[in-house]
Amino acid sequence: MIEIKNLTKIYTTPHQQVLALDNVSLTVNKGEIFGIIGLSGAGKSTLIRCINMLEKPTSGTIIVDGEDMTLLSKDELRLARQKIGMIFQHFNLLSSRTVFDNVMFPLEIAKVPRKEAKKRVAELLELVGLKDKARAYPSQLSGGQKQRVGIARALANDPKILLSDEATSALDPETTRSILKLLKDINRQLNITILLITHDMNVIKQICDRVAVIDKARIVEIGDVLTIFSNPATPTSRSFLDSIIKSEVPEDLLHLAQNNKESSRLVRISFIGSSAGEPIISTMIKKFDIKANILYGNIDRVKDIPFGNLILEIMGEPVIIKEALDFLKDNGLEIEVLKNAPSSN
Repeated sequence: MIEIKNLTKIYTTPHQQVLALDNVSLTVNKGEIFGIIGLSGAGKSTLIRCINMLEKPTSGTIIVDGEDMTLLSKDELRLARQKIGMIFQHFNLLSSRTVFDNVMFPLEIAKVPRKEAKKRVAELLELVGLKDKARAYPSQLSGGQKQRVGIARALANDPKILLSDEATSALDPETTRSILKLLKDINRQLNITILLITHDMNVIKQICDRVAVIDKARIVEIGDVLTIFSNPATPTSRSFLDSIIKSEVPEDLLHLAQNNKESSRLVRISFIGSSAGEPIISTMIKKFDIKANILYGNIDRVKDIPFGNLILEIMGEPVIIKEALDFLKDNGLEIEVLKNAPSSN
């Protein structure tokens, strides 16, 4: 549905050139919810604006539903954009227009017949739960209601793709959950492809199928959300995860582990799916007659699948410890021996 190849964007100012995107490539499949996460200034907003050519790339290609957006004429681009809906962080509603007329606006631009357009608007307001607010003005709405209007407006021309530019960052957590649930329902009901950018890993966790991590203008990791949550491959991914799921050993517990007199290993154990509910650790302790000290642990869910990690100090003979760790791996757990693990004494 969306294929980006070697995309580069350089902003030129009177005094310098700023590299906003550096040879970015990624593919978004039809019907999926794809997230792009990064810190402010990482390039994620530039990336999403290049997709509908609000920003013109310096080089590279952007294929949307089989068309290279970078090669389209102005008239062709105008038509192509009608099939790409956009949701904005600050709603961008017209304050002088009612809710109904805000949603009607893109249909007016597309010159859709009035009768057909009115029917479409009514259907969309029903879809986003604002049928009773049709004659209200933006100033009379809450933040969540304004964003629902923005979503309805983005869907007006029956787009194949919905771009979300930090759509929930101005909302409180409860409202954010309701908006994400609405987007998930829209994705399922309309089979619409959603590409969203965010700086919040909780948003990724709640809604996305896959995610790309962007750092300093480059994509540093791409994968399905469950894999990245359970086993992040880059420091950038891990830092985002640490904001919601602490994975590092607290310093005071680490100090206790390092002072242990016995031969031991300090390991991080990641578990996912059915293994999260199995008594694998207790089975290991009994089977190999070793000691295990849980220093830190957590469990969460992504798309109703449990995952989590444990920071575990395993004590015993080195050979037995290795056998125990192999046992955990054989049972589907990801094992990372931490660099600061104490060695045998």
